[in-house]
Amino acid sequence: MLVPENTKCECGHQNAVGTVLCESCGKPLLEELQKADTPLEMRYDGVARRSQKTNPSIIDRVWNFFSSVKIAIYLIIITFLTAMLGTIYPQENSFINNSEPWLYYEQTHGLPGKIYYALGLSRTYESWWFIGLLVMIGTSLVICSLDRVLPLYRALSKQQIRKHHQFLHRQKTVYRGEVEGNAGEWVDQFAAQLKRKGYTIHTDESGAAMLAEKNRFSRWGPYINHIGLILFLLAILARSIPGWQMDTYVTVPDGDTVEIQGTNYYVKSEKFTVDFYNDEELPDSLKGKPRPKNFETKAVLYQCVQDCSDPLKSPQLEEVTRHDIGVNSPLQYKGLKLFQFDFNLTPRLNAVHPVLVDKTTGDVYGPFDLPMKDSALVHKLGPFTLELYANYMEFALDSEGKPTTLSREPNAPAFVFTVKGPGLKPEGEPYMYFPMQKDKVRFSQDSINRALADRIEIRVDGMENVDFSEATTFLNVRMDKALSFLWVGGIISMIGLVMGTYWQHRRIWLRIDEGKLSLGAHSNKNFFGLRAEIAAALKKTGIEVEPKRLDNGGNNA
Repeated sequence: MLVPENTKCECGHQNAVGTVLCESCGKPLLEELQKADTPLEMRYDGVARRSQKTNPSIIDRVWNFFSSVKIAIYLIIITFLTAMLGTIYPQENSFINNSEPWLYYEQTHGLPGKIYYALGLSRTYESWWFIGLLVMIGTSLVICSLDRVLPLYRALSKQQIRKHHQFLHRQKTVYRGEVEGNAGEWVDQFAAQLKRKGYTIHTDESGAAMLAEKNRFSRWGPYINHIGLILFLLAILARSIPGWQMDTYVTVPDGDTVEIQGTNYYVKSEKFTVDFYNDEELPDSLKGKPRPKNFETKAVLYQCVQDCSDPLKSPQLEEVTRHDIGVNSPLQYKGLKLFQFDFNLTPRLNAVHPVLVDKTTGDVYGPFDLPMKDSALVHKLGPFTLELYANYMEFALDSEGKPTTLSREPNAPAFVFTVKGPGLKPEGEPYMYFPMQKDKVRFSQDSINRALADRIEIRVDGMENVDFSEATTFLNVRMDKALSFLWVGGIISMIGLVMGTYWQHRRIWLRIDEGKLSLGAHSNKNFFGLRAEIAAALKKTGIEVEPKRLDNGGNNA
């Protein structure tokens, strides 16, 4: 449909370019509309929208693209389909202590898993393209709303009482007939019936023209729904801001203090306890199998206050809270929540206190502290210096024969030092050390160290120099600062949905000219209810009409 260039109506009102129906009297401005006899399009009362602008600029074309409801639906469908791709295999953030996700996908799911990881689908919901789709949906919601709500506001705020006959006769609900007696008195009588139905009545100075309206607020329902959805999307995007959202896992051996990655908090497990069911408490099918009844972690939460990011210094920690974490009793502090997730009662190697032996002299230096995690980078032992070059928690060799680690747990720990001292090269020589005897044999420590193995030895003298933890607890760490905004956005969206669903904006225009009544009515939905109300009100004024006869679509124009 071509928009009119000359938008001045015969009533004298100057309309904006693109207006289809006169904003004042409602007369169609297009010649083809004037000749037609079909009901008028009343979505925005014919007011011009920016997306209908002729000769659009580049900015207008972008506006037109995002203002299209069809484009918005396509974006939503594409987003749903890509979100489904993220559910084919577990996402990376659902792993517990898996430092090599690429290896997990290949070993667990084969070639499809390798391709899945290579395409970046293992981090679907954090990817730039998925976030970009959400941004495009939000942009579409904003532009769609602005493109429609502003014309709607202009149309509803400039409603005139006396409308053109073509406007009245081209509504979906129409009545034309003769009125006897005083026109003003008849209008007042008819208006009184509509007031009982909740209509607001407006009449002109002559009293022979009337506008009755109710539930105008329902027209804003879809846009309030859009505001809620926009807030909802902004809250989802806010989760990508560092510190706003976290759903990860942390492993805490008894007695250890572990950093919660991505925060300045540390958590310590003072003691883990677990109670098991007795056989008498279990059904026959479960007897003989350990079943935990209750388990909890006596946890202390610390906040780093100094030297938090200096690798050469120990962080200065300050206790902020403590709590016995149970299955349904998490530790909570300023939006951070620590849930009891799982446990492991297998003794875990925490640290060793080895000595360095100079085999040429027989001198022994040490012991020195060597924790499995976060060991000091430099150890001074008499004339020797050990510089930590690499630390593998579960040492293994990959397909190319290069060293790697299979997990973050000290199942097969290995340390690579650069050793400097008398009789050695000035730049130092590499030395690999396996704290566990089985790993020394398995990986042939002396063969790896070659000639240096005949010069020095790092060993542990006695089990009193080995620290084990009796239990390890797995905690689920959660933080979601955007959650409250998600709830607010959802509530606002639901309010808008209810407004637009359970109420209808109904308007009735009429005018009486020399005893001839012309009545037209419009509703954004439920025309059956509207015509029933009009028929009932007409009946009270002495005009009997079947509701179906009002639904003539303006054919009598």
